[in-house]
Amino acid sequence: MVPMSGDAVAALPEELLNGGAWFRVEAAATASAARRAAERLATELGLPEKRTADLSIVTAEAAGNLVKHADQGTLLVRAVRTAEQAGVEIIAVDHGPGMADLARSIGDGHSTAGTLGIGLGAIVRQSSWTDLHSVPGKGTVLVAQVWPADPPSPAWASGLTRPLTGEPVSGDAFAIREADGRKQLLMCDGLGHGGLAAAAAHEAVRAFAVAPSQPPAAVVETLHRRLNHTRGAALAVAELDSDAGLVRYAGLGNISGTVISPVGRRGMISLPGIAGHQRRQIREYDYPLEPDAIVLMHSDGVVDRWDPGDYPGLLSHSPALIAATVLRDAGVRRDDAGVLVARLP
Repeated sequence: MVPMSGDAVAALPEELLNGGAWFRVEAAATASAARRAAERLATELGLPEKRTADLSIVTAEAAGNLVKHADQGTLLVRAVRTAEQAGVEIIAVDHGPGMADLARSIGDGHSTAGTLGIGLGAIVRQSSWTDLHSVPGKGTVLVAQVWPADPPSPAWASGLTRPLTGEPVSGDAFAIREADGRKQLLMCDGLGHGGLAAAAAHEAVRAFAVAPSQPPAAVVETLHRRLNHTRGAALAVAELDSDAGLVRYAGLGNISGTVISPVGRRGMISLPGIAGHQRRQIREYDYPLEPDAIVLMHSDGVVDRWDPGDYPGLLSHSPALIAATVLRDAGVRRDDAGVLVARLP
């Protein structure tokens, strides 16, 4: 994931295509840089001219809202893909005043900054799909996607990473796959920081993508063998089984996994070790997974004090929006941070 930047030159096509670019949006010039990056990504993905124009409006309005209303506003531009098509996703995150009445705020004509008040309404109209959550006093998270054709069903899993302040790359990475009916997730944290940590994490992602379709413990064993030429990583693999109502989980090192439902949360066990270098054992554990629960996985750059009870209705939102909210409020700046969220489809 490209670090936060105010310079569109930093958002090179290969970076936008592979991980996306974060922008710290504090001035109009940075908002324009984010818009240009979104347009550039749309061109690389081959979006039709009309959808690129829609994306430009969505990005400009989302970034403009951050400039006008937000505190510590950031915006992510990245590609989203299915087997059939590719689109662009915009995630806008802020620590602003929040909105008590989202329905009224989305309606054209509502403004708290003396403007025409058409920003959120325009974002909803021009996007293929949107998700929005706001808590007064905590801020707002917006997820918007623009696809070239009809949008796919909302993704069952999504994640975000952010590098340590001052580092150009993140040593945290995640991956999502469906292999022979298995819905599996990988969250990993390369040892240390910087390029070598990122290389270890990216090797884990590559190995995960091609690993045989096996239960999580066997996949972790495969990744352990594949990482022996790298610095090593903490990592965990989870598998969501809708038929059994279970999540199967195996981890090495300091990756945290939690099942969260409206009635409580339950931690999942990762055993001591460093994938690629040392392990005493790899074990797999099963946990009940209710239909309204989510699976949350994160690196040690995210603290565990996050309380879903402070965010009314959040668990009913998309995995991308939940991940962005957790990263905003529980991610630390002194370490790489990564969050991955999934729910039963």
